[in-house]
Amino acid sequence: MKKHNYSAGPCILPQIVFEKASQAVLNFNDTGLSILEISHRSKEFVTVMDDARALALELLGLEGKGYQALFLQGGASLEFLRVPYNLMKTDGKAAYLDTGTWSNGAIKEAKSFGETVVVASSKESNYTFIPKEYSIPADADYFHCTSNNTIFGTQIKSFPETSIPVVCDMSSDIFSRVLDFSKFDIIYAGAQKNMGPAGTTLIVVKEEILGKNGRNIPNILNYQQHISKESMYNTPAVFAIYTSFLTLQWLKEKGGIAAIEIENEAKAALLYAEIDRNPLFKGVVATEDRSIMNATFILHNEAHQEAFDALWKAAGISGINGHRSVGGYRASMYNALPIQSVQVLVDAMKTLENNTP
Repeated sequence: MKKHNYSAGPCILPQIVFEKASQAVLNFNDTGLSILEISHRSKEFVTVMDDARALALELLGLEGKGYQALFLQGGASLEFLRVPYNLMKTDGKAAYLDTGTWSNGAIKEAKSFGETVVVASSKESNYTFIPKEYSIPADADYFHCTSNNTIFGTQIKSFPETSIPVVCDMSSDIFSRVLDFSKFDIIYAGAQKNMGPAGTTLIVVKEEILGKNGRNIPNILNYQQHISKESMYNTPAVFAIYTSFLTLQWLKEKGGIAAIEIENEAKAALLYAEIDRNPLFKGVVATEDRSIMNATFILHNEAHQEAFDALWKAAGISGINGHRSVGGYRASMYNALPIQSVQVLVDAMKTLENNTP
């Protein structure tokens, strides 16, 4: 049976990417070597790295605008540490917006470097909304936010205007919607949502903001060091980067971010319409802050859980259980999830309604 993969990450990827990556595991570009064993210094992989970095900037509309793209390791969690190391002055401070588990993790790391101002938080409501109308201190070294909150199902729809550098963790919605990416000075994202398998992280950084905080930064944590070595300071995650490159190629061939945004909006509209229409379900977060990537919802009556679970499992749906922090259900609708899979979930919800007295 075909599986409809709603996993929050590692997540669904395009079928064509699986096919090309599988062939590369056996024989990469007719070299007679597997992508799993090829040297990261070989001209074949250096070409992949260079093309992947260039394509990421192209898709984000940042070519020729002073940005560098890096594929590094450690996941977004390492960027929680690397960002203040590179941007916070020795006697400075940083501003953070707290919208969920991952932004909270970034805040904890920043506190080890200096004054960390939380400009707003929705923690007391279990992160069911995105705070708005907050002030960002103009003397902060940077402002950090998380664009999409995988666990709770919220997404920032409008980013604040500020004169200080803006850093954004886009791990769970990068390449999913059109934004003016030039408004951000650093963007980072773990690959395992919309790009590829776990194991690499895309960092896009505006080079002019680096080297100004007066810190002695360890090389492995220094963005300038990684830029100078073209993402090859240490052995890169070859397979994860190659698969991410294949996914970015797939996205470009579809028409880029503008094209995929139309599909993502249609998928989200289909599911949220059913959540709002069906009397057995309700959404978890504020309507205006709903994520188009991660829809969180619950049953009004938990007595229906066993029946609903049986329905979606029989339909071949996978990975839809909600995070323990929220409960209920979470449908992650990343770029590669077809709208047909969303319809299967909607049909299961309707079947439950029709079979419930």
